[in-house]
Amino acid sequence: MIYRVGAELLVIIHLAFVVFVVCGALLVLYRRWIALLHVPMALWGAATELLGIVCPLTPLEQRLWRLAGEAGYENGFIEHYLLPLLYPAGLTRSLQIGLGLGALLVNGALYAWVLARGR
Repeated sequence: MIYRVGAELLVIIHLAFVVFVVCGALLVLYRRWIALLHVPMALWGAATELLGIVCPLTPLEQRLWRLAGEAGYENGFIEHYLLPLLYPAGLTRSLQIGLGLGALLVNGALYAWVLARGR
């Protein structure tokens, strides 16, 4: 039971991380210090997509699912949880690169807006 709760909690943390990577720059409009957290996290999130790196949360989550007696999953967090919500087809390398570039573009535009607004 404890492993299942741990795995479910890690899914929530992982999802919160992904949402923060994509949308965290909006919070910088209200609290500029959040940029100190968001910029490195956004760069890490984009790097995992662009370079095909496996996020360390994914194997930990899979291990917890196995310890809980569940099957776990073979692919990454985004492919398993988010892509079925967003895309009917599986994740390809070019789509993965597009997601990474999209995260950079969205955050770059938001930070440009924050900086322009601060002047």
